[in-house]
Amino acid sequence: MRLQLAKQLLDRQIVDRDGRLVGRVDDIAFAIDAEGVPYVDCLLSGHGVLGQRIGGRIGRFLVSIAERFAEEVPVPPRRIPLAQVAEVDSAVRLRCRAADLPPSPTESWLRRHMIDRIPGADHARR
Repeated sequence: MRLQLAKQLLDRQIVDRDGRLVGRVDDIAFAIDAEGVPYVDCLLSGHGVLGQRIGGRIGRFLVSIAERFAEEVPVPPRRIPLAQVAEVDSAVRLRCRAADLPPSPTESWLRRHMIDRIPGADHARR
């Protein structure tokens, strides 16, 4: 079952309800209900979790990059609850807007330390 789930979800683009790119599905988090049955809890996105999934030298490189651009180590992934997924086709389409999701730690760091320092960057948020 996990192979089918991985085949259907991993590496697909995540798109919000307005068609804006949120990221890619880099991993899947499972939980166990009261009866001991596993279920998909949320989709995980981010360089750190992708690096852990890939492993090896390239994986360690991705994790180290993610750690350089985050306040917290290990870098927590962006967690997208399965309840927010509207449909899965060529992309994972969400019911919510990207702004309603928790921010990616890497994006937050880049926004604070680089993007916000660009003159006129505040106009891009509107």
